[in-house]
Amino acid sequence: MADDNKNKQGPPQNQINIELSEEIAEGIYSNLAMIAHSNSEFVIDFIRLMPGVPKAKVKSRIVITPEHAKRFLFALKDNIEKYENSFGAIKRTDDMPKFPMNFGGTVGEA
Repeated sequence: MADDNKNKQGPPQNQINIELSEEIAEGIYSNLAMIAHSNSEFVIDFIRLMPGVPKAKVKSRIVITPEHAKRFLFALKDNIEKYENSFGAIKRTDDMPKFPMNFGGTVGEA
């Protein structure tokens, strides 16, 4: 009888079935992130900063525990290392992004 349980097809233990809706799968573009924390959580705001617009908009807010923040840090570090091994070093600058005021398009005239 014990062998019957081994032969049954089922999801492997410790595996999570993750559902990804079409809307979420499209993603949200963000070119700025701000992080705040308390003793019990980290809050990450993903922001879209558009050229020529003085007001930026938070597009998504993620709230996680400190433990998950640390796991996220290590996972992101691992992925950055893999990316750089494949595509070369990511250049870093301390400057804010410099967008042209017309964002690459033509300037209209009245």
